[in-house]
Amino acid sequence: MSRKIAILPGDGIGLEIIAEAEKMLQCLQHDFGLDVETETAAIGGAGFDQFGHPLPESTLALCRQSDAILFGSIGGPQYDSLDRELRPERGLLGLRSSLELFSNLRPAMLYPQLASASSLKPEIVSGLDIMIVRELTGGIYFGQPRGIRDLENGERQGFNTLVYAEHEIERIARSAFDIAMLRNRKLCSVDKANVLEVSELWREVVTAVGRDYADVELSHMYVDNAAMQLVRAPKQFDVMVTGNMFGDILSDTAAMLTGSIGMLPSASLDKNGKGMYEPIHGSAPDIAGKSIANPLATLLSVAMMLRYSLAQPELANMIDTAVGNVLNQGFRTADIAAGGNAVSTVEMGDAVVAALRAQI
Repeated sequence: MSRKIAILPGDGIGLEIIAEAEKMLQCLQHDFGLDVETETAAIGGAGFDQFGHPLPESTLALCRQSDAILFGSIGGPQYDSLDRELRPERGLLGLRSSLELFSNLRPAMLYPQLASASSLKPEIVSGLDIMIVRELTGGIYFGQPRGIRDLENGERQGFNTLVYAEHEIERIARSAFDIAMLRNRKLCSVDKANVLEVSELWREVVTAVGRDYADVELSHMYVDNAAMQLVRAPKQFDVMVTGNMFGDILSDTAAMLTGSIGMLPSASLDKNGKGMYEPIHGSAPDIAGKSIANPLATLLSVAMMLRYSLAQPELANMIDTAVGNVLNQGFRTADIAAGGNAVSTVEMGDAVVAALRAQI
């Protein structure tokens, strides 16, 4: 049965990197028999330009009907003067909320060929492959009450509420355990249970869920220690699961271990495994249209889509292998060229597709 993919290029370099992903999808369809159909829609600034809103109703309807979503990037300085609710970023936030994409997967993977690009010693990061599972729709970023209020002494006070219900913790825990089952069956849950009551509940619920996953080795770590360990010995981790704020901080820390955000894909999943897949970098308007953006994060996002939403792990592994082979051949875009000769966005995409076909 054919599966449907919604393609949302967005703004800036999104159009260029998504073009390379579409090229790869066509290869997978024609040469590997992948049974999918695709449809493209506008979002972000492009959505506003065409329909007067960053998340047009037609785009949301398409995404609801699709099995997976491939997303490029959004934003640009020309939209900064718009009302907040009409800015490109609201399209992305609205999509996540409307589709209940609560489980954010942020891999931090360093190909050995790029070990010298990391700020840490090569022996510490070479071969790094971590998956951080971040709860995306709850926690302190969404908790109520929140705001800024005036106190009786005339001083202002800012306040936010960190809150998680049991069902929110259970569903992100199950998502993380399921992912751990697809990897090395090792899960570290990160909290601050020695200080925060919400983290006490987090640890209790994650532990209870773990009883249903006897094959997964579960450990717990306080967030301050986890941050230190990511820098000291990151390869001790396989899958990490944590709340919204802690995950925001730890995933960005882990991303920098790899040397370039141009190499990092991501996914946001709902309870049924339907997901939106995107590179973690932005729209980079300063280089848009120059064909120098790195498409590898987007191509690796396609691999994640195949693995987590389309049940095609073999094809996902082949894409990962193709990227590694291209790096072995010396292909580099400007962000990872380290002063050497750089290939264009299109040339890098062509090289990965050629390396994929070579595995037939």
